[in-house]
Amino acid sequence: MCGRYVNVASTGDLIAEFDVEETLDEDVPSSWNIAPTDPVRVVMRRHPTGNRDAGPVRQLRTVQWGLLPSWSKSRAGGAKMINARSETVASKPSFKAAAGRRRCLAPSQGYFEWKHEGGRKIPYFLHDPSDQTLAMAGLYEIWRDDSLPDDDPRRWVWTCTIITRPATDVLGAIHDRCPVLVPPELREQWLDCDADDPLVAQRLLEAMPEPHLEPRLVSKAVGNVKNNGPELIEPVDEEHEDVLPLSLDDVAATETRR
Repeated sequence: MCGRYVNVASTGDLIAEFDVEETLDEDVPSSWNIAPTDPVRVVMRRHPTGNRDAGPVRQLRTVQWGLLPSWSKSRAGGAKMINARSETVASKPSFKAAAGRRRCLAPSQGYFEWKHEGGRKIPYFLHDPSDQTLAMAGLYEIWRDDSLPDDDPRRWVWTCTIITRPATDVLGAIHDRCPVLVPPELREQWLDCDADDPLVAQRLLEAMPEPHLEPRLVSKAVGNVKNNGPELIEPVDEEHEDVLPLSLDDVAATETRR
């Protein structure tokens, strides 16, 4: 799964990286420890604000991490839907409609995962070897809070989820799932929801290349959501952290179990 990630890219950097044409909502401060229900920046393809007759453009919006399907009874359910499995995203009721109509990209410089070993939980930061910004495949929803009056700006709640896939290679030795990463050449197809067909999303997910990220042993401080700073992604001194780095033997053992 993906339960914590990093996005410290500026709005200007995101506009350039994802060819954004319209920027909406309040900006979000840089975060080295994004957690469920936090506000996050995502890229989506929609008609320009106030002009339904114009063609869709790439938008940069702020949404809450944790999907609220239209039939949700309250805001609380979003905390349970931070991830969606790629294998069932086109058929599961919670995600099927969004898979066809509301796909997005969640920019990230990497994410955290914990490896369970001998009763310990060992944190790793997974990132691009060249430190390029990642585009995690996501879905978004627009939920209406009927408890609020029509003129209340909080009535419409924008939320998102990040899609995961089975992990292999080094990633699989740390955790059995990882985010689906969308390469630049497939981003436009992923964002294009004109077909309104969840099977299009399924075919695209099956075409996504396997991610090849670099794991970095990091401080256990990342486990506390109150901690948030660049030190969380810095490599740690293994002796002081009393943990072991990921080895090739771990990878081999994981592949054998598969």
